[in-house]
Amino acid sequence: MTGPQAVTGPQAATGPQTVTGPQTVTGPQAAEAGADRILTVPNGITLVRLVCIPLFVWLLFGADRQTAAAVLLGALGATDWIDGFVARRYHQVSTVGKVLDPVADRVLVVTAVVAITVHGAVPVWFGVATLAREAVVSGAVLLLASLGAARIDVLWVGKAGTFALMFSYPAFLLSDGTAAWQVPVHVIAWVTGVIGLVLAWTAAASYVPVARRALSDGRRARSSAVTSEGAEPTGGRVP
Repeated sequence: MTGPQAVTGPQAATGPQTVTGPQTVTGPQAAEAGADRILTVPNGITLVRLVCIPLFVWLLFGADRQTAAAVLLGALGATDWIDGFVARRYHQVSTVGKVLDPVADRVLVVTAVVAITVHGAVPVWFGVATLAREAVVSGAVLLLASLGAARIDVLWVGKAGTFALMFSYPAFLLSDGTAAWQVPVHVIAWVTGVIGLVLAWTAAASYVPVARRALSDGRRARSSAVTSEGAEPTGGRVP
């Protein structure tokens, strides 16, 4: 026995560590820390847009205010980008917002298409073609999510198609009448509507190879995670 061994070097204890001043979390860690927030400005904007949807239906069918309903729908479609911009610009991206924003967009599109088709401002085939595209894309998103696919970014052609359609439907509603000024508006509605429908279905077809890659990436990520969890710790065991 030679007595206790002194511990020196990096393993030696150097006394209690003193932390001075508040610790500031920035970057991705700050975004993750605020992801569970609910009461944010962008979420409030999205909620206002959702509340305006039944107002649009009431203006069209309850109050018989066709022009007011068309203007409101156009405003809701034109402001679709605001909540997402505010969330990213002011670092208020939240888990609730990621779900609420696309839900509000889908509810707005479906409600507008159904209401304006029932009103008779667009042909039934045009409304059905629009809703069928929404159903195909939404069903594919849910299926891919259930299979563990990686996140898919929205294609620009899909954004352009949605924007054109959300311009054409208020224009169809606004041009539904016999006034002289409604004739050019009706022509514009048809031009933007056909372009939007073609772009929307083109985007749906373009998502097929993207979805395959996302599904493959998701499966590969899960396989890597399982492999890393089952691996032996480095350094071996102490006998």
